[in-house]
Amino acid sequence: MSERNTYRVLIVDDEEPARQRLRELMHDDPDVGEIIEAENGLDAVETILQKQPDIVFLDVQMPGLDGLDVIDTIGVERMPVTVFVTAFDQHAVRAFELAAIDYVLKPYGDERMEAAFSRAKARLDDKHVHEFGQNMLKLLDNRRPDKSFLDRIVIRERDKTDLIRVESIDCIESAGVYVALHVGRERVIHRAALGELVGRLDPRRFVRVHRSTVVNIDSILHLEPATHGEFDLILRGGHRVHVSRTFRPLLEARLGQAL
Repeated sequence: MSERNTYRVLIVDDEEPARQRLRELMHDDPDVGEIIEAENGLDAVETILQKQPDIVFLDVQMPGLDGLDVIDTIGVERMPVTVFVTAFDQHAVRAFELAAIDYVLKPYGDERMEAAFSRAKARLDDKHVHEFGQNMLKLLDNRRPDKSFLDRIVIRERDKTDLIRVESIDCIESAGVYVALHVGRERVIHRAALGELVGRLDPRRFVRVHRSTVVNIDSILHLEPATHGEFDLILRGGHRVHVSRTFRPLLEARLGQAL
């Protein structure tokens, strides 16, 4: 008798009780192999790239990178089968419904979530699931309300306030509760969490290349090989940025070619 195929499930929600409830619902299902959790959008991106789950239960509303930002960051073509979990009002939910993407409206009952999980598994069993998932996520993306991205970052100091144009930023590095903005040869410290800031940057311009680093694609001058399939980016201001293997696929997807 052949071994039963099981699915790797990722639960993404910034509230621990919500993750726990989903985990309990999935725990006794014989089709579930491994259950993984992520408590924010950044962790979700890294987990999807590293673990490659089969099914993702994705909270839409999260601080920093929300659920739709996760899709923007990963790219539609790389997203696993996704069940959205949302507290949006009925009008917003209708948009999901029309896009034929499965969703679960908070608060939900066990039967509703079990039905969503059954549909997700059915899609995985469909040989056309990959193409179907891409088309449906694109429909969702087209129905997404226009999101305004930052075009300037306000830097407040004791005796002055500066405005830095986002397009002039070469890269942004995490520094605890601060970020370091590299603008040419200048390094500017800004009090903001990287996760919150990334969610407000245009994903067509900025790409994450490391857990602690985001790069302006237009600032990349050339690449230098490092070790074990990793490499460094040399930016227009002369700054060197390391690209981790985990986030290399995101850069390749944004550039439209393998590196």
